Amino acid sequence: MTEQLLDLLHEYRSWAMVISIMLGVVIAIMGVLPSYFLTAANLVFFGFWTGTLISFIGEVLGAILAFILYRMGFRNFLQKQLEKYPKAQRLINAEGKDAFMLVLTLRLLPFMPSGLVTFGGAIGKISLLSFAIASSIGKLPALLFEAFSVYQVTQFNWLGKVILFLALLYFVYLLFKSRNSI
Repeated sequence: MTEQLLDLLHEYRSWAMVISIMLGVVIAIMGVLPSYFLTAANLVFFGFWTGTLISFIGEVLGAILAFILYRMGFRNFLQKQLEKYPKAQRLINAEGKDAFMLVLTLRLLPFMPSGLVTFGGAIGKISLLSFAIASSIGKLPALLFEAFSVYQVTQFNWLGKVILFLALLYFVYLLFKSRNSI
């Protein structure tokens, strides 16, 4: 997938930044696709810092737009559905400073599904402004961590190999954990 993105960015070099940001927005709105392949393409095409900044802009704009769309389309319907899940209620019922800190904390977790946080915030009571600020602040360290990891893997130096090995161990752990819980 990264190779196809790189081909697209090379073909439309003068629009590459806009295309990448728009793809980041679409990925955030969809809420289920991981963004690491777009981050990888951005890092390879634009370089580490510019690629990270472009990924950040796309993710932030996407999260804000997704929040607005989710709130308009799903809020009333899903609040009733999610009453069955007490853990989800914490984010949904949080207000003010508590909601801000919860979104910020969830965004700081690098492997927390971004769409889930956006979705929970959108059907909850947090304001758009609080969500946008908390989400943006929280995305920055998580994206830097992701960008650094992806960059090391794309360079395939010793640190990249260690990251791949640790990722493999983590996935094996998840596999065994899921098989044991069945």
